[in-house]
Amino acid sequence: MQILHRAARNFFSIQITMSIMTLRLRCPFLALVLGLLTAAHGQSGAAAPHEDPRIPAILNAIASVHGIGDAAISPDAKHLVYVVHQGKLRLLHLATLPAADPATVQIVSTGSGQTDCANSSPVWSPDGTQLAFLSTCIPNAGDSPFAQVFVYSLARAVAHQLTRLPGNISSPAWSPDGHKIGFLYVANATRTAGALAPMKPFAGVIGEDGVEVQHVWMADLAEGSSSLVSSTKLHAYEFSWAPDSRGVLYVAAPPPGENNWWTARLYAASLSGEAGRSANALPTPLLDPTTVAGPLHGLQIALPRYSPDGKTIAFIGGLMSDQGATGGDIYTMPATGGEPTDITPGRPGSPAWLEWHGNSELTVSERTARGTHIFRYNTATRTDDKDFNLTLPASVIAEDFPLSISVAHDDTVALIQSDYTHPSEVFAGELAHLRQVTHINDGVKPLWGHAESVEWTNEGYHAQGWLMFPAHYDPAKKYPMIVLVHGGPSNVNEPRWPALGYGGVPFSALDYFVFMPNPRGSYGQGEKYTQANVKDFGYGDLRDILTGVDAVEKKYPVDDHRLGLTGWSYGGFMTMFAVTQTNRFKAAVAGAGISNWQSYYGENSIDQWMVPFFGASVYDDPAVYARSSAINFIKNVKTPTLVVVGDRDGECPAPQSFEFWHALRAEGVQTQLVVYPNEGHHFYDPAHQRDVLERALNWFQQQMP
Repeated sequence: MQILHRAARNFFSIQITMSIMTLRLRCPFLALVLGLLTAAHGQSGAAAPHEDPRIPAILNAIASVHGIGDAAISPDAKHLVYVVHQGKLRLLHLATLPAADPATVQIVSTGSGQTDCANSSPVWSPDGTQLAFLSTCIPNAGDSPFAQVFVYSLARAVAHQLTRLPGNISSPAWSPDGHKIGFLYVANATRTAGALAPMKPFAGVIGEDGVEVQHVWMADLAEGSSSLVSSTKLHAYEFSWAPDSRGVLYVAAPPPGENNWWTARLYAASLSGEAGRSANALPTPLLDPTTVAGPLHGLQIALPRYSPDGKTIAFIGGLMSDQGATGGDIYTMPATGGEPTDITPGRPGSPAWLEWHGNSELTVSERTARGTHIFRYNTATRTDDKDFNLTLPASVIAEDFPLSISVAHDDTVALIQSDYTHPSEVFAGELAHLRQVTHINDGVKPLWGHAESVEWTNEGYHAQGWLMFPAHYDPAKKYPMIVLVHGGPSNVNEPRWPALGYGGVPFSALDYFVFMPNPRGSYGQGEKYTQANVKDFGYGDLRDILTGVDAVEKKYPVDDHRLGLTGWSYGGFMTMFAVTQTNRFKAAVAGAGISNWQSYYGENSIDQWMVPFFGASVYDDPAVYARSSAINFIKNVKTPTLVVVGDRDGECPAPQSFEFWHALRAEGVQTQLVVYPNEGHHFYDPAHQRDVLERALNWFQQQMP
């Protein structure tokens, strides 16, 4: 989880591309920031001067590639559906397999005739005759502006609107009997649920007024009615159906939802009338990781799934930084409750997605040091099936979760695949013989260099990362290098075609080496590796990164006098912290970073994530937070640093960036701060996505000529 034009010549200048008229933050601290702004009246972002004419061409090329998402193969493996992004449009394509001839691909429509709307989240009915999906293409005037659930009949080639709810709907899923569709729903939503979206401007009684709660709902196809399934007392993050269609599993916590996912529990809800009458009561969880004994204690849970016979629940548990960025071990437990069992202890990868295949096997996708590993796992023998096993040096996705794949009854699979060299396309077939079935981005060639996996050892850890070569690499020359630290920390740099927004790949097109390390704390090398930076932020992980830089320099012609450092979120923190610990980097760009863990604890909207990583709250152990706070070492900094952030970021609030910038300015270090209006931790405005990357590119060009 990106902006900026060239640095001002004056060390103490600040140019913040923000319109005073659109700034609605009411936090007194940020009001102080506003008083310092140079307003770009009426503009969402001032155009950045181009020192290098290649930069706009690179950004235009990235923006021109069609995104592809939400691929689903029908249960009988005869049809494939996927979503193609064309600007703001999201078009639902329906193809016939195995050929998927482009000439016969149909566009699934709601019949609204609109040309500025979006379809998403297609899911097949259990019998494969119908397709449910979400659409903002509402046929009748006066209907809700929110996306609604539509059902498309394959035989009649017609879609009808199933829901008419005034709120945000996501994650539709058919019941196994095909009579109902479940979904997540936020009534009268004003924002997308989750911590990455822009937070509401602070006003009223904080934490009490205007809290938006997400619940599990269902729609009955026969009756056309919609009703609540989960407890009104809980914010639901995800759910799955019971095999008898009479209930659901869901992961939930008391609201506010963006803060409490890290303490979420597992619940089961029945669709009976009795369960409906008790919806206002706080139910008893099937599993509470905050109190359970064993390796799951205090960790996070995701993707709970009933076995087909309804006797066992499988899920992924681990130390996770964000909902959706899943990784950990696989656990099973009785469906009636009880102690969970880790059935993949010591596994060298990080499982991220699963679903049952019979009552004793799971289809699993995991992150590894070399990419994505898809395999079938026997829950009784705890062994991999050698016949259903594939590693791809790429990132994959099919449905809602990263690394998800879509599997038909005959084990034919579909997935969307991309890497540093190839943009997204849909692949389908037997796992061992996947073939490309879409050619939407054929002819697109990368403007950057090739990538290689790099491995090294440090302090007993075997670390890995990716090294992108300069686009016009000549081994006889020396090149500058940008080190990009991923967010998280529980995340990973993995091969993926870049989207417009912040990232390291475009630097390669400007003839930099780009080193993207996966130090301790990352996914891909097992849960022990992921937990190796607990209570040690900025120390062991930074030593891993610097040792990785040394390993790269020993093998490739990198100019050690032209090293740059950047990252977003945890990578932004690591950038801020690293420049207080070493002067090795000649320039830095800190995106949505954290400069002071002690003040951060009281400023952010997601403080619950911190206790598993720091071992206690800041009020119980302030020293462990102070130890990793860049602000406490600020007098060591000599590195020119650009600081960028969204003004409504709840994960890494803007005051953290302001505090770091302010300190650098006071210490006479060349710096610049840019705040983006109405942006959260993830930037949604394409102009801001483009601007933040453009500014970072120019910053390094100027500081490391």
